[in-house]
Amino acid sequence: MPVYDERFPYTSELEMPVIGLEAEFKTFIDNKEALPEKVWRTPAGFVDRPLLKRTRKSMQLPTGGALYFDGGVLEVVTPVIELAPQCTARVVRSLWEQIEFVRNQLDAWEKRARHRIRLQAFSCHINISFELTREERGRDRTIQKLALLLAYLLPVPLIVVSANRRSTGIGVRPRRDRVEITLDFTPDPGLMAATAALVVGIVRDVISWPSYRLEELQRRGTPLVAGVKPGKHATRKGWLTKDFHFRRNPFKTDLNAPAWQTNRGKMSLRDVALAVAMQFRGSIRRYADPFSDRLLFSVLRGETPSLLDLPDRPAAYDDVGRATRWGSVLPELQDFASLDEKLAPPWSGAGPTRSAYERVFLRLGERRRLRIGNEILTPVKVRGWYHSIFRTPGGEERMLSIDQLLRNMGSWI
Repeated sequence: MPVYDERFPYTSELEMPVIGLEAEFKTFIDNKEALPEKVWRTPAGFVDRPLLKRTRKSMQLPTGGALYFDGGVLEVVTPVIELAPQCTARVVRSLWEQIEFVRNQLDAWEKRARHRIRLQAFSCHINISFELTREERGRDRTIQKLALLLAYLLPVPLIVVSANRRSTGIGVRPRRDRVEITLDFTPDPGLMAATAALVVGIVRDVISWPSYRLEELQRRGTPLVAGVKPGKHATRKGWLTKDFHFRRNPFKTDLNAPAWQTNRGKMSLRDVALAVAMQFRGSIRRYADPFSDRLLFSVLRGETPSLLDLPDRPAAYDDVGRATRWGSVLPELQDFASLDEKLAPPWSGAGPTRSAYERVFLRLGERRRLRIGNEILTPVKVRGWYHSIFRTPGGEERMLSIDQLLRNMGSWI
């Protein structure tokens, strides 16, 4: 067991609210689906350099995130990134950096093994802190009620901005200290940044509301499609709004057709999504970068095509990281490439600086040593997203929190 250094008392949570992204992929070897665990056993099986261990089936990456084998899929995860202006651009950039590292390692493995491997987009999870104190919570302000309210509020905007013709649903899961939004992975960093901006802006604003009862949406005049009632999540606690919860399949309906009865009369899905997003415009801008904000509302207004404006799901979904490299856009959506001329996208050199927590995990991923007092500590393991374990020259293991490491940023060797 690691020793708790008296200079660094143990803490069980982060000092700042954060966001994080997870992306899951199915793996195909020579066009046959394969389970990562059976092919490589652990993530270290195809990586050509030493990595810090997290669990038996997960490793810390030098790009700051983590790589998991989880239930038959390959999963990449960003480090936690604190909530701040442009944090949604930071987290999307970080996710694609993890994907780029994994894809480069798979490219090298392909040459060694003489097999072709591709990653097929499966799901994306957006995690957002729920840090209200016990005193701030109440009967009408629990994380469970928050998740249900979001399951009514988020699906239509997310369908318009991020879904494709083969999508089937949007999920919301309440966790102990965070809420998790689940949707299809989008193999385009621009649309993903717009999606993250939408979700984080809405969720963070709703968390500040005095009540999470569904009546709050009616009181605020938020447009809602009539007759939609989310179902319970099949595998975890939470809610899932599927295609069959609507009176017609929203993933196969013209986005601009005023075919949906709402509490504001007949509206199109695009009009509902835009009206919802406009109610949260201030919060979205608080966390987004200018490029993502501009792209988001361009899609919602119909100035830029949505994936649902296309006849089918783009081919890039079936070979993520190779068919769509970092910083590129889907050929089918070249219409929004002109935004690059006006605004710097988050992956450009003019993008946002690294977040504080991101810089900590980059140093851990690089296996940098740390000088504390007269001791030089060597990182040996990352435990979750709150702690890391170091070894002293004498062989003792010590656990330090990410906040403690942040306060000692000048001590890395």
